[in-house]
Amino acid sequence: MSPDERRRPVVTGMGVVAPNGVGTDAFWKATLEGVSALDRVTREGCGHLPLRIAGEVRGFDAESLVEERFLVQTDRFSHFGMAAADLALADARVPAGAHDGDPYSVGVVTAAGSGGGEFGQRELQRLWGKGSTYVGPYQSIAWFYAASTGQISIRGGFKGPCGVVCSDEAGGLDAIAHAAAAVRRGTDTVVAGSAEAPLAPYSVVCQLGYRELSTAEDPERAYRPFTAGACGFVPAEGGAMVVVEDESAARDRGAPVRAVVAGHAATFTGASRWEESREGLAHAIRGALRQADCAPDEIDVVFADALGLVEADRAEALALADALGPHGTRVPVTAPKSGIGRSYCGAPVLDVAAAVLAMEHGVVPPTPHVHDDVCHDIALVTGTARPAELRTALVLSRGLMGSNAALVLRRAD
Repeated sequence: MSPDERRRPVVTGMGVVAPNGVGTDAFWKATLEGVSALDRVTREGCGHLPLRIAGEVRGFDAESLVEERFLVQTDRFSHFGMAAADLALADARVPAGAHDGDPYSVGVVTAAGSGGGEFGQRELQRLWGKGSTYVGPYQSIAWFYAASTGQISIRGGFKGPCGVVCSDEAGGLDAIAHAAAAVRRGTDTVVAGSAEAPLAPYSVVCQLGYRELSTAEDPERAYRPFTAGACGFVPAEGGAMVVVEDESAARDRGAPVRAVVAGHAATFTGASRWEESREGLAHAIRGALRQADCAPDEIDVVFADALGLVEADRAEALALADALGPHGTRVPVTAPKSGIGRSYCGAPVLDVAAAVLAMEHGVVPPTPHVHDDVCHDIALVTGTARPAELRTALVLSRGLMGSNAALVLRRAD
């Protein structure tokens, strides 16, 4: 048996900052009840823009969660990431300063799709309005995709393998896969995940070119995946972080083992080629199943990508049938993100958190805003949560630029 086979990566902690709640308890309660957090965009400077509905993280007090010396040099997306990482580390009972005082035992991997747009916009306004002497030195790092990885590792004193996945939505799952691979190679603990803050005016304008973006004005109808009335997705802030550890080491120190990271695979099929994403997503699902040594009919629940565009949703439903066979039309499918929006790279990590909680509680959360008008051949859970024996979950994600990823999670023994 190789060293990689002896070390099994598991999730021991989770931290959530989402439009429907901060912390896993608040997030899970709202998710389970199908509560929608979609509402009118209220961020300053966005009122005149075509985007009307989004998932905002309201009431987030960064000053009470992040030290001032870090706040001044970081963007809102890093504030979310640092807060979520703190929650995840506390949940995993990782001692301050890493295991046994060894800073090289803990690494950090995050994913980012947009970076620090709000910080960057503010500094650019100062440059053009007042001059270069009014631009702060942190402009060079706060917008950067790797900022959250850097700040989380600096705050925690973590010197293990660190990295960032600069990708679109599927990068959130890829970050967790990188963490699992690092654990298999010998790292004790890796903090992984993503948080995004794409609702500053500069960031919103950059998104307006996406034909997949919903510009509907009614929160009840703005994001309705897998229906004939699907008109695109609603963007959102927030995300989640997880702590991935070697199972034996986690159990030795008495940490809670919440789920096993069993398998992952990724493909690329090109920007907005949704019909082609069928083949790419199916290939990723098969690859994740192979790595997990999991048969198709062992999947008990699917957390769908659920883009909210008719052709993209059709491709996802067909990919499930292609990869899972007849089981693909029967397995319960859910998309809780229709109630909070898609926080780009943060969206699939929130789905991972929901999947772990669903397996722990034995219940599939519903898909908000979707009722009895599902128009694709999948067993979408709508209305109310559905009790179920859940041992294995499949989480799917696709990006607007063409990435596809699948992650298989197993319930902790």
